[in-house]
Amino acid sequence: MIKLSIRGENIEVTEAIRSYVESKLNKIEKFFNAEQNLDVRVNLKVYREKTAKVEVTIPLGSITLRAEDVSQDMYGSIDLVVDKIGRQIRKNKTRIAKKHREKKSAGEVFTSEFELEEIEEAPAVKVVRTKNITLKPMDLEEARLQMDLLGHDFFIYTDANDNTTNVLYRREDGNLGVIEAK
Repeated sequence: MIKLSIRGENIEVTEAIRSYVESKLNKIEKFFNAEQNLDVRVNLKVYREKTAKVEVTIPLGSITLRAEDVSQDMYGSIDLVVDKIGRQIRKNKTRIAKKHREKKSAGEVFTSEFELEEIEEAPAVKVVRTKNITLKPMDLEEARLQMDLLGHDFFIYTDANDNTTNVLYRREDGNLGVIEAK
């Protein structure tokens, strides 16, 4: 059973939008047992440029499925996000199923039909390069400048204020994010 939590930012979540999201997300219910309670969080945002962003997060214990899409059409973004979540489930089904089989005491999550489907193994991924770096203490602005100068999408640095190791990264929307190690 899917328990939906739909939140809107700069948009009123109308009954039409709510029912559309529910009908689309019911498609993923087939991958899970009927007894399994799924807590699905949906965040709908509208920006000044009239673009719509849809984010869907499904926590599954130690695994969290997450997808987002930004476009001019809210309903189109909803469709694309549900497709992305479905692909994530199919792509990771053996990994997800294995984790949940290990925790069988909490109850079976996937239907037997889902687990018996032909499993396509992903090609083996290997590390082809190792790079050693020296972390220099710097502030966030200097780290941003270094990242831009190197032309990378991320930059690892030591914060000069608190000596923690941080990762500065460029998000899909063009903004920046920081991962702070504690």
